[in-house]
Amino acid sequence: MSLVVEQDGAVLTVTFNRPDKHNAMTFDMYAGLAEACERADSDDGIRAMMLRGAGRQAFVAGTDITQFEEFETGEDGLAYERRIGEALMRLEDVTVPTVAVIHGYCVGAGLAIAAVCDLRVAATSARFGVPIAKTLGNCLSMNNYSLLVHHLGPSRTLDVLLRAKMLTGGDAKAAGFVHELCGDDDLDRTANAVVGTVLRHSPLSMWAAKQAVARLRRAALPDGDDIVAKVFASEDFHTAVSMFGTKRQVKWTGR
Repeated sequence: MSLVVEQDGAVLTVTFNRPDKHNAMTFDMYAGLAEACERADSDDGIRAMMLRGAGRQAFVAGTDITQFEEFETGEDGLAYERRIGEALMRLEDVTVPTVAVIHGYCVGAGLAIAAVCDLRVAATSARFGVPIAKTLGNCLSMNNYSLLVHHLGPSRTLDVLLRAKMLTGGDAKAAGFVHELCGDDDLDRTANAVVGTVLRHSPLSMWAAKQAVARLRRAALPDGDDIVAKVFASEDFHTAVSMFGTKRQVKWTGR
């Protein structure tokens, strides 16, 4: 199974389970993530969610590129962003605290998933970024740009996006994105300690804090469909998708 959902006591753990693909997300995995959130909200016995990647190489390394191969128009990009956006907002709105447990690559969609979690625990091996300016030449939804600016600030967000810069675990900790940074061998222990803390706290107090922060972030969220439609309809994007994995350099034209 590409997404494994398991309950251990009061904790529901979601594991992105495609280690051979660096846990790159498929549409079915996004749907399964939303279903896990429904399960958490419908079961009073679940008090926290943990999200993690299988293997040692990645939390989630973006969306599976094969999902883009049949895109033809800007509307395809809009439909994709809406579909992914619904799953991310569902995760952001889940009533219980969510903890992302991160090692290796946390890239693209993986960074967005981690960003909508409430707390992030990372190993020193973790690497964070959205290198689309040098890989696919696509763009993010306005909601995902908002998430990056919310967590990293506008200056650091532009640095990450324009230079396709990867942040180390230490960089992410210094930026306030990562709450606990530890060695790879200590990741499980540290994550369990963080979850253990929230399990002892008031569910309603934590729910109120989650809701308030999410509503504040979304309050002035503008429409960005014109941006997404233009970029996903571009020749550059379609060329980059067709060349992805060939190790050939895309000659960007801006069209």
